[in-house]
Amino acid sequence: MSRMRIEYARLETLNRIHILFTEVPQGLLRTDIVLAPAAEIHSVEVEGYEAVVTTDDLDLSIAHTVLVRRAGIATIDVTPCLQALRSDLPLGCIAENEYYIFRLFAPRASRVRLHLFDAHDDAIGTQYYLTREADGIWQLTLARPLPERYYAFSIDGPHYSGEMFNSRIRVGDPYARAVVTRNDYRNEARCLLPDYIPAYDWEDDRHVAVSAEDLVIYEMHVKDMTAHSSSGRDTRLAGTYRGLWDGNTGGGLDHIRQLGVNAVELMPSQHFAFIEPPFHQHAGSNLYNDWNPYEANHWGYMTSFFFAPEPRYATGAETRPEHWNTAAPSHVTEFKDMVKALHRAGLAVIMDVVYNHTSEYDYQPLKYIDKQYYFRTSPQGEFLQSSGCGNDLDSRMPMTRRLIVESVLHWLEEYHVDGFRFDLAPIIDRETFEEIRDRAREVYPDVILIAEPWGGGAYDLTGFSELGYTSWNDIFRDGVKGSDPKHHHGYIFGSWGGKSPENFGTWMLGSVREKHGPFLTHAHAVNYLESHDGYTLGDTIRIATGTVRPGQPIGDFERHVRLTPEQLRISKLAAVMLLTARGAVMLHAGQEFARSKVIADTGRESTTPGLIDRNSYEKDDETNWIDYRQREWNRPLFEYYRGLIALRSAYPVLRNAPLSAYHFLSSGTELASGFVIGMDGDGCRIAVLINANRATAAEYILPKQCSWRILVDAQRAGTATLGLLEGKRITVPAGTCMVMVNDRAD
Repeated sequence: MSRMRIEYARLETLNRIHILFTEVPQGLLRTDIVLAPAAEIHSVEVEGYEAVVTTDDLDLSIAHTVLVRRAGIATIDVTPCLQALRSDLPLGCIAENEYYIFRLFAPRASRVRLHLFDAHDDAIGTQYYLTREADGIWQLTLARPLPERYYAFSIDGPHYSGEMFNSRIRVGDPYARAVVTRNDYRNEARCLLPDYIPAYDWEDDRHVAVSAEDLVIYEMHVKDMTAHSSSGRDTRLAGTYRGLWDGNTGGGLDHIRQLGVNAVELMPSQHFAFIEPPFHQHAGSNLYNDWNPYEANHWGYMTSFFFAPEPRYATGAETRPEHWNTAAPSHVTEFKDMVKALHRAGLAVIMDVVYNHTSEYDYQPLKYIDKQYYFRTSPQGEFLQSSGCGNDLDSRMPMTRRLIVESVLHWLEEYHVDGFRFDLAPIIDRETFEEIRDRAREVYPDVILIAEPWGGGAYDLTGFSELGYTSWNDIFRDGVKGSDPKHHHGYIFGSWGGKSPENFGTWMLGSVREKHGPFLTHAHAVNYLESHDGYTLGDTIRIATGTVRPGQPIGDFERHVRLTPEQLRISKLAAVMLLTARGAVMLHAGQEFARSKVIADTGRESTTPGLIDRNSYEKDDETNWIDYRQREWNRPLFEYYRGLIALRSAYPVLRNAPLSAYHFLSSGTELASGFVIGMDGDGCRIAVLINANRATAAEYILPKQCSWRILVDAQRAGTATLGLLEGKRITVPAGTCMVMVNDRAD
């Protein structure tokens, strides 16, 4: 005969426990149940296999168990109660009239202290205890002004296996607007009190609205754009927010303006953990750096503070190891100056934001406020790392979701940012993305929302399109260039890459569902051929054409960078396909001149200088810094991109024509494809002819007798007439392309 057992015991609210049994608990009385630690039981109600027990409020900072006579013992799972907790009170340090109100959401903490510091390097500071309030909130009110300048918290709580509560560690405020950190891998923080953050005069600045299908995005790293001497910036401005826009030396914003894009996407610029643990050393517990000899996280995909800008990019920032970077609050002002300058140049500003994970090793405050609440953890209480990059945040928890949403709104309102690209987006839950979309559009209806639609083992272009988000389009990327420069070549290399001619339409029409793609509309596709990840497009072409191999040292750098005629031809073919396809467009910095990333010789052990780099996340050196000499070495390609961007801007039909306006052309030549847009009773608007066959010219028969102006050929691209064509037949040389317009189509 089976014995009744407890299946689970769950705390649904602070005073309500649900216990599920394997059998109906007949005759169950209050006296049959014992709680540890002891708590008074007020009532027991049985319905079927479940018993609902009401008690005094339980303390979430303590583990609780329940013993039921004749059924055994079980640990009470407090997760349902934590999921139900939510407060709408403002969090962080709030300056309100003559008071500061300090609020922290720490539902399982047993004690929370505030530390106030005169100087950033004070060890302990003046201490105050916060009071536990309802819904997991801790609060303290102090009169303004305070004599101190900085603050931090320390939190104590359960010390069971897997917990990280530690009252000896001072952590920053997750809602802090400006933070000073120590330059080591722990990233110890002091937060600036609001009275020390100056007001900002935005003058007449407004958001720059660009519709999704009109976007030509330039993905860039703030420091990399002007850190190299070839940018012409002096050492004080090089690699800074101000250096990006201040100066007429040909680098930074000057270069971006020359190119003609209409949006920039800043790689992570929220305050992040830049320094990683010492190489080949233990850094506490089981952390041993055997992966990163550079001891740095240059790209910034390890956010520490979601409301504060990165201080390393401020002028005068202190970046020496073990010193405190005391740039705050100047970096707040300089970030806003940068946004204002970019807006005045007509550029929308998109931020690459990382809400899916944090680092493993720094004093990221959420880990020490309540690891089990804010992060996804295993049943043993260990961090889950489906991102492959760090500790996964749990956006499903209401107050984690609130933090993410309020961070997005903060950058929209306080910094006038125009949009966001969400890193490894599927790790964040759907409800959070729905709330981001709805709340952000209330603030700014034209906000740009872009998802990286893979991560954590998921791949969901369709799902994000259904949410109304734009997504990176790897269907276009892999079809056009291939997925591997050695083993899987795409269309531009004269191969269908395992695809069929019908896929050409999928790529060029925004990968919409009507063309067997995932997107509801072409406005949801960000077509791209290069991003910060992987080889640059230029290096992909160099490897695929055999002038260099992965693992082969580069001797003559300039000779390596300069494109061969074959490489230039392929680069131009790629550029035409990218900038004549329906959907948003993204370029990565330097793509327009076939930038090569060659690992710089920094003298560090266990590095491989002289090799092409496909993952340069850790290198704050000339590997990543934009070398504008490469632009001059490949000036014809740069001018070709400029011309194509100008063409795309001048002819809206390339961006927003309906599917019904497209007429696809075939040729007897394998790998030759093309289309005419805008065919109507009066003629044709624009023709795009692509011949990826490297050996054979392609003849096209156009649908109508028209007068055409050739604007793009194998040599040049733009809005100026390169030649005229009368008739219906045209031949496109092998491995080249052509774009023509008929201005009399109207």
